[in-house]
Amino acid sequence: MTRRPDLGEVEAVLLDMDGTLVDSDACVERAWTIWAGEYGVAVETVLAIAHGNPSGRTVRQLFPQLDEEAAAIAAQRQLALQYDDLSDVAAAIGASDLLAALEESGLPWAVVTSADGRLAKARLATAGIEPPLLLTIDDVRQGKPDPEGYLRAAAELGVDPAACLVVEDSAPGLAAGAAAGMITAALRGLDGDLRVSDLGHLADLLRRARTRREAVGHRVQP
Repeated sequence: MTRRPDLGEVEAVLLDMDGTLVDSDACVERAWTIWAGEYGVAVETVLAIAHGNPSGRTVRQLFPQLDEEAAAIAAQRQLALQYDDLSDVAAAIGASDLLAALEESGLPWAVVTSADGRLAKARLATAGIEPPLLLTIDDVRQGKPDPEGYLRAAAELGVDPAACLVVEDSAPGLAAGAAAGMITAALRGLDGDLRVSDLGHLADLLRRARTRREAVGHRVQP
């Protein structure tokens, strides 16, 4: 980690969906396992690069020789395997606590995901989460690790990118947040500007930062 961010300066929180705000690991892996069998690729090879990447980019990495039409068909097949498999999908550990903390502090927030709109809405609804702003792979020209999605979210919320906190559980997502010039909070033991064990841990850090900021504000008042 290269810096110690002051969470009291955060003006918006931007969250990844799968593996971050929503626990969907089991159904994601089931879909990729079936897909790998259909396309003759080792499951381990697929899962090593699929997490956090849009389906289209993963297909391209696995089959760079495919033409545009064939690659699109392969990516759509993978998505189709996920659309109707919502078993095991639930809000991630600490998600409700984090969202409560954001509401308490009045911090705007958004979900920025590599999933397409249909899949994102289905999973969020199943998890009982309704984000005020949702940006999917359908809304950008380039998916993660490109920063486009996070920069667009900041613009739509009217917040300086440097004042945004990105919460991610994958290397492509963290790279996207860093490229956008945002503070990054990393799950799953990955490296970001700070590491968090779960969203409840992040909620606690945000509350503490808010309390410190308010205490300083009271001290400097005449």
